[in-house]
Amino acid sequence: MDDALVIGGTRFIGRHLVEELLEHGYDVTILNRGTHENPFADDDRVDRVEGDRTNEAALEAAATTVDPDAVFDCVAYQPRDVREATRLFADCEAYVYVSSGSAYGREDIPKREDETPLEPCTPDQATDDSMESYGNRKAEGDRAVFAAAEQGVNAMSVRPPVVYGPHDYTERLDWWIDRVNRFDRVVVPGDGTNVWHRAYVEDVAAALRIVAERGEPGEAYNVGDRRLVTLSEMVELIADQLATDVDIVTAGPRELAAGDIELDDYVLYRDYPHVLSTAKLAALGWEATPPAEAMERAVDAHLESDRDGSEHGPDREAEERVLGILDTF
Repeated sequence: MDDALVIGGTRFIGRHLVEELLEHGYDVTILNRGTHENPFADDDRVDRVEGDRTNEAALEAAATTVDPDAVFDCVAYQPRDVREATRLFADCEAYVYVSSGSAYGREDIPKREDETPLEPCTPDQATDDSMESYGNRKAEGDRAVFAAAEQGVNAMSVRPPVVYGPHDYTERLDWWIDRVNRFDRVVVPGDGTNVWHRAYVEDVAAALRIVAERGEPGEAYNVGDRRLVTLSEMVELIADQLATDVDIVTAGPRELAAGDIELDDYVLYRDYPHVLSTAKLAALGWEATPPAEAMERAVDAHLESDRDGSEHGPDREAEERVLGILDTF
């Protein structure tokens, strides 16, 4: 494969994917609406086609003018997007859909591609655009991939959990980095052993390329850090990269109530472990970046940005009330 079309390509996963493809000798075209700054505007190795991927005519025009070998669909948020793309790019050597670990419908540990069932999706959910139906829509997108493969399309999907790293516009990890950078005492909800699988963004980009090159049509592949860390360990990794000491203070529901805080107010907290098996992807030759190295790059990118994740998590004043209560015990 030589020519790749990335639907999206300018913000986070897509941006890293374009860089990954360029490093491996692909000619890359990105398709997007142009609502976000294009980091490849001055890079003559990357062509751009303007268009809304939800517009059938725009997508059909891209299929005709670009004629890619591989298509990477980073911004398919409704099942109809996937069905349309797999129809228009049916003759490509690979169509790879960015799905999600949220597509799984049962709390297995770990969640396996060929064993753990997917979320159901009603007609109303399929056309929704709220976060409440996100996993349902991603699951239905996976089913569209499987259906296309049964018709002979070389379609596959990749399922990441929470993705982190440079250019992460969600700022979920930034909230925690900011906390560790500014305070000596960091409140961690629960007992600190919470596990929510995460995936370093460059590893996700590599997974998408490898699945396109080596994956099997009709298959889904989980991607995520190969060594999982708990929430407390994540805070410690951040502190190590900031070369600072931090006192981790765990707090349960009763203690957090002193600040009118709930466990779920903390970003990246999940009561039940969310773990994806990545063995199937690793069997294709994919390797993950060690957690310390990935966190170093994430922290460096945070420090160079103006992101603080302030829209996430409780405010510090509320946490100080919790710390005050804990100090009396």
